[in-house]
Amino acid sequence: MKTFRTHPIGIDQGEAVLFSEFADGGDMWTGEGPRERRKPVTFSQPFRSVPVVQIGVSLWDVDTSSALRAEVTAADVTPEGFVAVFRTWSDTRIARIRVTWTAIGEVPHEDDWEIS
Repeated sequence: MKTFRTHPIGIDQGEAVLFSEFADGGDMWTGEGPRERRKPVTFSQPFRSVPVVQIGVSLWDVDTSSALRAEVTAADVTPEGFVAVFRTWSDTRIARIRVTWTAIGEVPHEDDWEIS
């Protein structure tokens, strides 16, 4: 559980196309075995500390001739952003993926003191 102090809480959200590989024959569409795509995401403004990030698939364009195997996660979360990660494996063919995300965390306040 993430516990917040008495600072204001901020919520940022957005979406990102992680890849689109159908038209150019990229290996998410033509390959087999373990494959991964990573896309950096920057928050609209930095949080005061590392926020909680919820991520999910909002669009998937997939071949249905084999089983759908996929994982989407938020990695390397910092106050400034995170990396959206999509993984698949075996013979799954993915043409494109878009994700939506929501970040919730403490934001700076004008009354914060900087003591050095």
